[in-house]
Amino acid sequence: MSQRSTLESETTEFAADLDLEGLLGGAVLARDNHLNAPGVVIRPDEVQAVLATLRDEAGFDHCSCVTAQRYPDRFETIYHLKSYDDPTREVSVVVPTTVDEPVSESAEPVFRTADWHEREAYDLVGIEYEDHPDLRRILLPDTWQGHPLSPEYDQEQPQIVTLSEHANPIAGDERDDVSNTMFLNIGPHHPSTHGVMHVKAVLDGETVVNVDPDIGYIHRCEEQMCQQGTYRHQIMPYPDRWDWMSGLCNEWAYARAAEDLADIEVPDYAQVVRTMGAELSRLASHFISLGTYALDVFGEFTATFQYAIRDREIVLDRLEDLTGQRMMYNYFRLGGVAWDLPEPREEFIEKTRDFLDGLPAKIDEYHDLLVTNEIFQRRCIDTGILEPEVAKLYGCTGPVARGSGIDYDLRRDDPYGYYEHLEWDVVTEPDGDNFARVLVRMQEVEESAKIIEQCLDLLADWPEDDREIQSNVPRTLKPDSDTETYRAVEGAKGELGIYIRSDGTETPARFKIRSPCFSNLSVLPDITEGEYVADLVAAIGSLDCIMGEVDR
Repeated sequence: MSQRSTLESETTEFAADLDLEGLLGGAVLARDNHLNAPGVVIRPDEVQAVLATLRDEAGFDHCSCVTAQRYPDRFETIYHLKSYDDPTREVSVVVPTTVDEPVSESAEPVFRTADWHEREAYDLVGIEYEDHPDLRRILLPDTWQGHPLSPEYDQEQPQIVTLSEHANPIAGDERDDVSNTMFLNIGPHHPSTHGVMHVKAVLDGETVVNVDPDIGYIHRCEEQMCQQGTYRHQIMPYPDRWDWMSGLCNEWAYARAAEDLADIEVPDYAQVVRTMGAELSRLASHFISLGTYALDVFGEFTATFQYAIRDREIVLDRLEDLTGQRMMYNYFRLGGVAWDLPEPREEFIEKTRDFLDGLPAKIDEYHDLLVTNEIFQRRCIDTGILEPEVAKLYGCTGPVARGSGIDYDLRRDDPYGYYEHLEWDVVTEPDGDNFARVLVRMQEVEESAKIIEQCLDLLADWPEDDREIQSNVPRTLKPDSDTETYRAVEGAKGELGIYIRSDGTETPARFKIRSPCFSNLSVLPDITEGEYVADLVAAIGSLDCIMGEVDR
């Protein structure tokens, strides 16, 4: 059975088990099944009731993505729901609105993660959400005219971004008149914000009263560029530039979605190469996270940071040998990978194994430098606490969620590649603080090393006449019109998902990137309120966000 037939069969079987009409009653207008999930079309004034029912009675407690788009005759919002216990249980809630009045009920009272997602939908597409607590632009300046993904948008019009000179940044906040509050700008050009993020912080002395992350400074229209590229050749170079620390994980997110959409099988040998490459990318990402976090927390440049950069450089050497590039790889292809291991392959395997053999001693060094460091402990233990239920409401995934004890990893729970055939463990920590998130990443380095070692064993012994790196893929791909899918992989930062809708041409009609950093960063106000300023900096670093992926 082909990949698409399997997906459609599983979706039909799941839809039969889940009586959506019986559960949701008159709110359902129609069915709209996607390749990966049964879907329901609902009334725009029933969003909160439907989502609450699906969350509380059907177990869909993870709003993984919100996609907004414009058709000629309607606007549409899609809430992609999953279960943290079983992410293969998926459902799509489709909310259409008229062109004349693009207004629907906000999902924010049910899923806090919808706050930022709906703001993005309003900003770029123009849909308004009733009952939203703070419906304002999130990627573009407040004074921007028009919505860039609307067909009526004039791309040639000049934009004048005005400044609100002398405005009181905390006007309208309800707090004690006698308290001594101060407004502090952190970023957008500051090392502690990990790039161009602007944090608007209100302080009472040294205590954080309110935090508002201000993003959008590096917005690069990645989704729009992908919508102008062809499936087969022109989209794959873009994913490396989203989270530039873990490029091959990004490439796999697009590959998985497009391969499901176009019913493309991937040879087992290529799956092993992909798995090894993705875990090397995860190592590179976690090393830079550990090194920069030591800088954030106690200014440790001389040892931890340089050790982490040293080890990341070794990983990048192996990725350069494999892909020909050091950061922007463009190595995956739909149906497989661009080429096999470099020749002589024995040398590549030996060098990679040498690095893995020396890794346990290096992990011990990191433990000595960080985990047992009293300053590091005092700065990280019991600060930035993220409770599991709060993490779920915000759609947190990856080490941020697993640091709060949420046992969720798509490599195991929604298997792809060669992961299900390998021996490795999902790492969780129960405490949910800044310290726990660091511990998770350190242990995941060890688990990635296990996976890479097993992949090297498989590749070394694989019969030479069966090393198929790509399946037979048509030169031009034109998936069936109105075919829709949302697929995700476990990126270094969490669930990296792609929604694609085909219109029957060789370019997507809609291409939506579900960034794990976007959802993880949205929880920052919750984990920093009542903390000290220094704890705010530690919390930002513990979320390990790459702003190129947040803004896309």
